[in-house]
Amino acid sequence: MIPPDNMPEQQEDSFPISVFPKPIREIISETKACLNYPTDYIASAICFTLSVGIGNNFVAKVKEGWDERAILYMAIIGRSGVNKSHPLSFAMQPLFELDMNSSVKYQKERKEYDRLLFASRKEKGSKEEKELPVEPVLKKFIVSDITPERLITIHQDNKRGICLYVDELMSWLKNFNRYNSGSEEQFWLSVFSGKPIILDRQGNKSSAFIKHSFISVIGTIQKGLLKELAKGERTENGFIDRILFVFPPNLKKEYWNECELSTHIAPLWESIIRKLTDIQCTTGENGELIPSKLAFSTEARSLLYKWQHMNTDLCNTESDDILVGVYSKLDIYIIRFSLILQLARWACDEAERMEIDQTSVEGAIAIVEYFRNSAKRVQEITNSSASLEQLPTDKSNLYNALPMEFTTGEGIKIAQKLNISADAFKRFLADKKGKLFENVSHGAYKKMV
Repeated sequence: MIPPDNMPEQQEDSFPISVFPKPIREIISETKACLNYPTDYIASAICFTLSVGIGNNFVAKVKEGWDERAILYMAIIGRSGVNKSHPLSFAMQPLFELDMNSSVKYQKERKEYDRLLFASRKEKGSKEEKELPVEPVLKKFIVSDITPERLITIHQDNKRGICLYVDELMSWLKNFNRYNSGSEEQFWLSVFSGKPIILDRQGNKSSAFIKHSFISVIGTIQKGLLKELAKGERTENGFIDRILFVFPPNLKKEYWNECELSTHIAPLWESIIRKLTDIQCTTGENGELIPSKLAFSTEARSLLYKWQHMNTDLCNTESDDILVGVYSKLDIYIIRFSLILQLARWACDEAERMEIDQTSVEGAIAIVEYFRNSAKRVQEITNSSASLEQLPTDKSNLYNALPMEFTTGEGIKIAQKLNISADAFKRFLADKKGKLFENVSHGAYKKMV
């Protein structure tokens, strides 16, 4: 076991784990040390699972008429073999367990319902006609490969909130509109803001209405597919802006070790999530959930506004329109992470849940700045891909001939074999530095695409 307060020094640009309460820091340090879970992956997966545990039960009140739910759209980036999926599975295990228990309960209730329904139909018209039984509903937190219509139906039975979990994010995006000609992408743009959902089924009198939607989304994606992710209208309609990219720098596959995970870690994480999910939803006369509203303390509000002014200045001076869109969405995400951290601290007995305090806002600032840096690196890659496509044939051949990492001298030798002079190679290197090449040290470079 590794004490959380004696964790290794945090690397620059890594997820700011210091924002979490002590029990969650311990979970992160233990799973990192014993299971080789990359810190960024397990920390982000924990944030995501907390968001689902909070659901529609709580909102952050910014001002009258402006509430924010803890909805997250998240993409975990990494090449094959760097342990992307396991941290996510670990973090979401308490929700999987709840869903499994609910499924067992539902199957029993469904069997009894079918029996009673059959008996009621047999007695139809008799003097002792019985009242029809109430049909059971399946309670869920997680959905996976699913049509929008079915997702809405499940959400109507689970108004406290659900999440979409896709192991490969690109499979979700490629399946948009596979069942109908409508715009599924527009659906996800809308529910990001927790807007109402209205479903009118063709040829069926029944319909679905959800006043306050809550659907968080998470999945993994390989670095090489980021270019594909940015294709089409997704960079223009704000879809990509909504995705938080978890993108650890220079992540490599690690050796196995003999360290055993402490037996209390998984139960500890489960107890934190269960403290959130066990909260009974408050409902009104019409069956709609009534969330508890957490306003910001005076100090927290002042800090929040100060950060937003700084972020606005960055938006107004940034020349890249895509990054401007990303930065604008951080205005929303800082509120959501403030809510998540406040309730995480409450679930760990380190804070109250009456309001969002300054500590939670400070932590939220650190998190959104991490995601700002990740967005910049993702944008560098997608821009590099576009730059690579525009290369003339001789430069394209040169780029492909270069190894992933090389020195200036090595590059010159490869260039000369392709009849490209040393001076022409150096000009190419200087022109494409930061676009196709990263200068890792003096005279040493790394390809970015």
